[in-house]
Parts: sequence; structure tokens; C-alpha cells
Amino acid sequence: MGFSNVNHQLLSEIATNDQHGENSSYFDGWKAYDSDPFHPTQNPNGVIQLGLAENQLSFDLIEEWIKENPRASICTTEGVSKFRDIAIFQDYHGLPEFRSGIAKFMERVRGGRVRYDPDRIVMSGGATGANELMMFCLADPGDAFLVPAPYYPGFDRDLKWRTRVQLLPVICESSNNFQITKAALEEAYERAKEASIKVKGLIIANPSNPLGTVLDRETLGSLVSFINEKNIHLVCDEIYAATVFSSPNFISVSEIIQEMECNRDLIHIVYSLSKDMGLPGLRVGIVYSYNDAVVNCARKMSSFGLVSSQTQHFLASLLSDEVFVGKFLAESSKRLAKRHKIFTEGLEEMGISCLKSNAGLFCWMSLRPLLKEATTEAETLLWRVIIKEVKLNVSPGSSFHCMEPGWFRVCFANMDDATVEVALGRIRKFVRQGKEGEATEKKKQWRKNLRLTLSSRIHGEAVMSPHKISPHSPIPHSPLVRAST
Repeated sequence: MGFSNVNHQLLSEIATNDQHGENSSYFDGWKAYDSDPFHPTQNPNGVIQLGLAENQLSFDLIEEWIKENPRASICTTEGVSKFRDIAIFQDYHGLPEFRSGIAKFMERVRGGRVRYDPDRIVMSGGATGANELMMFCLADPGDAFLVPAPYYPGFDRDLKWRTRVQLLPVICESSNNFQITKAALEEAYERAKEASIKVKGLIIANPSNPLGTVLDRETLGSLVSFINEKNIHLVCDEIYAATVFSSPNFISVSEIIQEMECNRDLIHIVYSLSKDMGLPGLRVGIVYSYNDAVVNCARKMSSFGLVSSQTQHFLASLLSDEVFVGKFLAESSKRLAKRHKIFTEGLEEMGISCLKSNAGLFCWMSLRPLLKEATTEAETLLWRVIIKEVKLNVSPGSSFHCMEPGWFRVCFANMDDATVEVALGRIRKFVRQGKEGEATEKKKQWRKNLRLTLSSRIHGEAVMSPHKISPHSPIPHSPLVRAST
């Protein structure tokens, strides 16, 4: 028995199973970038990271605030007097001023139309930890949550890996812009029932990752009605709430339940500062539940993934500055809108369309015309060419559990303007080569047909000619054509 097999037996089944999801093409793209990262001078031919939904467009605003507010940090001369208070053990409820700051920020992001109770704010290590914490609170191993597809690939890791909860896709289609329908929900629920799978809830991302769209009031109302009818939970992942950059406005489930009769014990929100403020490294995840029992249970579980007290202290000061928060949200929205416009218009000029969107840090891009055939295999083939030859890490729709081949998520907010231009230039060149390759194939097919016609005539006349038309084209194959051979 090999050493690795012995090691495998010494570890737990959870530690060694493949449910983490790292074998997904979504994560494979990240690995390709990590092994050959683009740099404008040191590695200009490297892979450009278009697979990371990160918001780096407004860092300068936060940096300026930090310079003007040195007391917010315990690592400055001005703020060191708070060091001892912050460094000692903190109750896992969290610093009161931190929870208050988060509650006010959530209200601000939602247009002041709802109020949040700081005592219901539960901390976790990023949205990853918050989503898993919700599963531990709401479901047992083997139970299932419905999730509209396409959905964020990390859900397979965050929600399933350690909890042993199942995810059952609710199929959404491009024919209605991937909107969630009551019929699709009912179909997924009935399939689970027929398979004797216990459905404990529905989890949605609003705004959507990967679609970049927001749910309208009618759809949200229908989702709340659906989970009430079935007496199952609704978990709303709202981590992109402040990335909305054009109409329609974001509507939280919190606003919906103020307007209709429902069992609030079934409603829960996951939030984070990773996307809205671009702070994933600070690992700030939030669970907000209207269910007292869930709040109490989640708070006990949160001791396994608390936000550091130093981070709480800093953010309490930052988020309590209402003038700064207002300026940040307005400017961030403008910058996201500008980058989205540059990117989508650049793609449109090449004949590449995207799903109409108004939120998020990405576009849901259609490369269906570039597929050799409408299959997942063809999508994977195209994706490999884009990674290896175009040197762009984009994420294929199949990794988001999209049932229609040819969709790709492409992120646009994690780089500077110059890198955006390089990325668009590479896409432009690739599309041009693809069109040239297609024209070459048509020309070769015409020549082949011509040869067959001539050959038929020659044999019919019993004449042999020493001259033959060459079957080889002098025009080089495009990467797309090469990939199919």
C-alpha cells in the first residue's frame, strides 16, 4: 500500500472527499491564472484574471479615509490607546458599535426603506462562513435546498461540503432572461419529493451571481409565497446589494416582508462587505435572521469564524461616518457603471452580446455563436482555448450549472483601465481569427466540392489529368478551428 493511500485512510471522509468543488472548471481557471499571472511589464503574455469577482474600483476612497482617520486603527500613534481594549477577549456577539455600524450600512444600501436590529447581526468569516453557518442551522445531512441555476460555483463548497446538505437546481432559461418562475420552482420541488428528498429551503442570490440582475418586487413576492406554502426556509444572499449601478433599484427581501403576510421565522439574509466595499480580505460575513432561535444558534456557532476585533474596531469607525458612506456608495456606483459600459460596449463592437444587467462585478457573456456545436463538451473545448491561447481566465456557464452551453461569466472590476484594454484586445483578436478560420473552412469546403465535381466529370470522360487542386489552404487555422482537431 502506497504512502499516500495510508495517509488517505488516516484522514476523515469529509477531509478527503471531492465535494469541495476544486475539480470544477471554475477553479481550474484560477489555477491557470495562478501559474502564469499577467503583469503589464514583467509578464505581458500571462493570463488575465477575468474569473475573480472583486471590486477594486474604489480603493482610493477608503485609503483617503484611513489617512484622515488614524484613530480608527490600533496600529497608529493616534489609535494605540485602544489597543488593550481591542486585543483582549471579545464576546462572540461582537462589538456593539460594529453591529450598529453594519445595521446602519445595510439600511443605507437599501435606500433607508427598512430597518435592521443590531441585536440580530451575527458575525461570520466572510459570506462563505455565513452561508455554511445557515446550512448548519437549518438543515440536516441529506436534506436539500433548492437554488436557481445558473448559480455561483462556490455554493457547492460553501453549502454542501461539510454540512452534507444537497443542492437541487431550479432550471432558469435564457428565453425569459433566466428569470425564476413559479413553475420551475414547483417542478424542482416535486422532483425532490418523488425522490424522497426532504427540501428544507430555497437559497437565492439577489443581485444574481453570475447574471448581474436584480429580482423585481413581483418575483420576490412569489418566492416568499412559495416558501410559505411549502413551510420551508428562504435564504437571501444579498452580498452584491450595493453594486447596483443603474435602474431598476435593488429590492431586499426585508422590504417585501414588510408589505405582505408571511411567516418571518422562515426568512434569513446573508450579507458581507466583500463585494459592496471591496473588502474580501477582511472576512466580514453577516447572518441576519428574523427567527430568534436561528439567531441564538448562529451566534453560538459563530465562535468558529468570528471577525477579528481589530477589524470590527476599524469598520465600526468607518461605517459610522455617514458622510463618507454616502460619498462612497454614490461614487462606487458611478465607477461600476462606467466600467460596465466600457466592457459591454467593447464586446458589442466585436459582435459579442451579454445579458442585460445592472448590478454585480461581471457580465454574463454569450459565446454561443463560437461553439462548434451546442454541447457542454464544445463549451469546455472553447473555454480551454480561451485559457491556453487567448490567455484569459473566464468562467464557463457549465461551472455555474447553466443548462445552455455557450454562456460565460467575465469579471470587469478587479483590474485597472489599461488591463481592461489588453483583455478586450485579446478577445477582439480571437474573434477576428475565429471569423477568418470560419471563412477558411468554408473556402476549403467549396474547393473540396469543386474537386469532387471536377473528379466526377473527369472520370466520366475517362480522362486522367496530372494536375490536382491542393486541398491545403495557405491561411492558418484560427485557435477555434485548431481546437476541434
